Amino acid sequence: MRVLIIEDNRDLAANMFDLLEAKGHVVDAAGDGITGLHLALVNQYDAIVLDLMLPGIDGITLCRKLREEGSKNTPVLMITARDSLEDKIIGLEAGADDYLVKPVELREVELRLRVLLRREAEHVSKHRLTVEDLSLNQFACRVRRAGAIIELPPIPYKILEVLMARSPHVVSREDVEHAVWGDARPDSDSLRAHLHLLRNRIDKPFERKLLRTVRGFGYQLVSPDAPDQ
Repeated sequence: MRVLIIEDNRDLAANMFDLLEAKGHVVDAAGDGITGLHLALVNQYDAIVLDLMLPGIDGITLCRKLREEGSKNTPVLMITARDSLEDKIIGLEAGADDYLVKPVELREVELRLRVLLRREAEHVSKHRLTVEDLSLNQFACRVRRAGAIIELPPIPYKILEVLMARSPHVVSREDVEHAVWGDARPDSDSLRAHLHLLRNRIDKPFERKLLRTVRGFGYQLVSPDAPDQ
């Protein structure tokens, strides 16, 4: 786990740093909000430990900027001496995922981070579609096959998403068109053209072909070893 600690109390930051490193984690640290925000935006962390009262930019503002301007979903554990319910609500509404009141037990900090990371992994797994070695990450809108990133325009991407979500079942032409275009159905050649591009990207460079046309019924994304339906 790669963790960023944003804490201006040097002793507390050093103690957290040492404990997390001893547990095998990779740790970065910042002693002010401006440096912390920069590190959080330019690097990829599994979790962030964030103090509320910071020089430069306070923790609430930093968290909001991270979520709204930086579009970062990194789990945030907010740590502060403020213990009122209102303070906790403000922190959570700013985008924090969990909240600990000082003084903190260092072992609890590490435990809370592990729980946050597990929740995030479970959440992300619910938004990843997989058929054989082809995967689609619905959060990142990223497609990979055999580890290689496949770039797709929006419409072929949406067609692939529909077929993967319904795999191994056959999806009718009408259902594909409705999922992609809604009631504004395209002309008869549009779907065929987008499917041709999709095949060229996800199947043509690979030996095992996943995208089938089931004549008279629709389309199917399935292992080539699967029996015909």
